[in-house]
Amino acid sequence: MHTSDHVAPEGGRPLRILIAAETYPPNINGAAQFCYRLAKGMTARGHEVRVVTPRASAGGPLIERRPEAVVYSVPSHAAATFKEFRISMWWDAKAGVASLLDDFQPDVVHSQSQYFVCEMAVREARKRGIRVVTTNHTMPENLYPHFPFPEWLKRASGWILWRHAEFILSKSDVLTVPTPLAAQTHERLTRLRGILPISNGIETSDYAARPGDSEPAPGTREILFTGRLAGEKHLDLLIRAFEKLSHPGARLVIAGTGELEAALRQQAAESSAADRIEFLGYVSEEDLRRAYRRAALFVMPGTAELQSLATLEAMSASTPVVAADAMALPHLVDEGANGWLFQPGDVDDLAEKMARVLSLDDDALAAFGRRSLEMAEAHSLHATLDAFERLYRG
Repeated sequence: MHTSDHVAPEGGRPLRILIAAETYPPNINGAAQFCYRLAKGMTARGHEVRVVTPRASAGGPLIERRPEAVVYSVPSHAAATFKEFRISMWWDAKAGVASLLDDFQPDVVHSQSQYFVCEMAVREARKRGIRVVTTNHTMPENLYPHFPFPEWLKRASGWILWRHAEFILSKSDVLTVPTPLAAQTHERLTRLRGILPISNGIETSDYAARPGDSEPAPGTREILFTGRLAGEKHLDLLIRAFEKLSHPGARLVIAGTGELEAALRQQAAESSAADRIEFLGYVSEEDLRRAYRRAALFVMPGTAELQSLATLEAMSASTPVVAADAMALPHLVDEGANGWLFQPGDVDDLAEKMARVLSLDDDALAAFGRRSLEMAEAHSLHATLDAFERLYRG
């Protein structure tokens, strides 16, 4: 790792923190949510926070004073195969990032990936001797569904992107990822070493029961997925597995938006279980909390999760989980205690594991939920903010 010349203030002095992110609200995904919570948490601790990110709409540079931070949006472009996002290229970001660094003079830059805006923030910070902490939320595999290439060319592109990641991530003073498994994956696929696993963190109390919460209809057991409706989430598999369930009260609820929404709605409409599948589209944080509370089961079929904030949110709402036995998801499942893992791509195995949860009586289901909450509490957002605050100070 690189070692900067700059040393952040010691002790309790407030810091000037610049967060560089490729995705930020109103984008809906785990990385954007982490950046928002990080900015909000550091501002609440008395630090001065700025965020630089691609603009969510067409137009020139934009400065917004939001409650959690001042957000600097640089010009962006629509991505033909990634309709939910706009992308800022290096030349879009360079001038704005350089000017922001000179004006704001941060004590630390916290980059969230190796791409475009984040790469410019890291390079320009290095020039100025500013401390750099990077948390990587993405792998080349997350981008494969958006490449209009044959599989062999996607794999070749992945190799190139991992080499680029190794080059850019090595310029950080400290590199973190959300889980130990993600750290092992990065070390296996690159020459990077000394990677720190730090959870994205969750405030479990945000998902606790509140007065006025509605109960599911008698006899109904809702299966919930929340997140981006994208290829790496394998929601087509979830719909096919749901068709195989014989539980009379089972309902599938899918919350979120994404590039595959139209195709998934069409698949659901043509399904033999069409009358028991509901798409909520975009939902507010409060409606999302209520959806987690109503659900008897949360399912995460994604196979490229470096942590899965959506799964942690469901667990914080005391919801049992069924998840793919892939990447970091096994860290969130205590089999037979809060849920089960299924073999990725295996429709029958997913259906069987969902049926196991739905067949539990109310007491057993509540015990699974309590274990989920207990596991989620190990990912305290307070501890995550403490860890990054220490890293910012060097």
